[in-house]
Amino acid sequence: MRIFFTGGSGKAGRHVAPYLAEQGHHVTNADLVPLGHPAVADLRVDLTDAGETYSALAGLATFEELDLPTKPTYDAVVHFAAVPAILLTSDAATYATNVLSTYNVLEAATRLGVRKVVFASSETTYGICFAQGERRPLYVPVDEDHPTVPEDSYAMSKVAGEVTARSFHARTGADVYGLRINNVIEPHEYAEMFPAFLDDPALRRRNLFAYIDVRDLGQMVQCCLETDGLGYEVFNVANPDLSVAATTQELQDRFYDGVEVRREMGRDETFYAIDKARDLLGFAPRHSWRDVLADPGAEHG
Repeated sequence: MRIFFTGGSGKAGRHVAPYLAEQGHHVTNADLVPLGHPAVADLRVDLTDAGETYSALAGLATFEELDLPTKPTYDAVVHFAAVPAILLTSDAATYATNVLSTYNVLEAATRLGVRKVVFASSETTYGICFAQGERRPLYVPVDEDHPTVPEDSYAMSKVAGEVTARSFHARTGADVYGLRINNVIEPHEYAEMFPAFLDDPALRRRNLFAYIDVRDLGQMVQCCLETDGLGYEVFNVANPDLSVAATTQELQDRFYDGVEVRREMGRDETFYAIDKARDLLGFAPRHSWRDVLADPGAEHG
């Protein structure tokens, strides 16, 4: 597939865009800064500008494409570009940038006839990650039916992006899949960050004690590209295990006392349910911090 990938120079994108290229796709990275990867074409695009966005999506990606008998079109758009969190710029700029860029990408893609759009939403939509003070989920494990009522500008922008995406699906019938991505972890971060998480699980409360290995995020996007006909859907994206050494039951007792438990959970099962992605897309995460670090609680299991 010929893929227009926005935000391929960001933390997640710089892994996922090359992963898709390794799967045989022709990937164009639309970003304000280049990725510089030999298998990915770079195109500088300000996605908050509707004209730039449309022009880039309608245009060529490489000089080699000049030798084709006709100008190629994009088969799919993967939209990861965003201000990726609060406190990087003003709240107003975060919201405006994310909402406008998502609208521009969806409008340009669907007007140009692209029938598959995969976009990055966020775990923050559930209103827990960037809440003021402590906020607990209404029930665990948190699935896609859990209410999304955030109070911060970043998560608000992601909820607005989901509403926009659903509307463009309704308008065009294109497949539009939103990924509520949990805390993205690069392979080197296991050794750097996870010892502290294993020692103090409270550090992971805002992430529902979950995470997503960026390599498994690449697989998730590939699953979305391979699965047609779902219309508009949102999916939680996480690894199946917790990001801490404490067990699921220990975390329930300490952090979620009184919170409804909707089904039996495994010893180390994440509170961020990925059942839907497994069932509808065949998502099968392969990586874990346990591949790198010893589980200090294993002797108790």
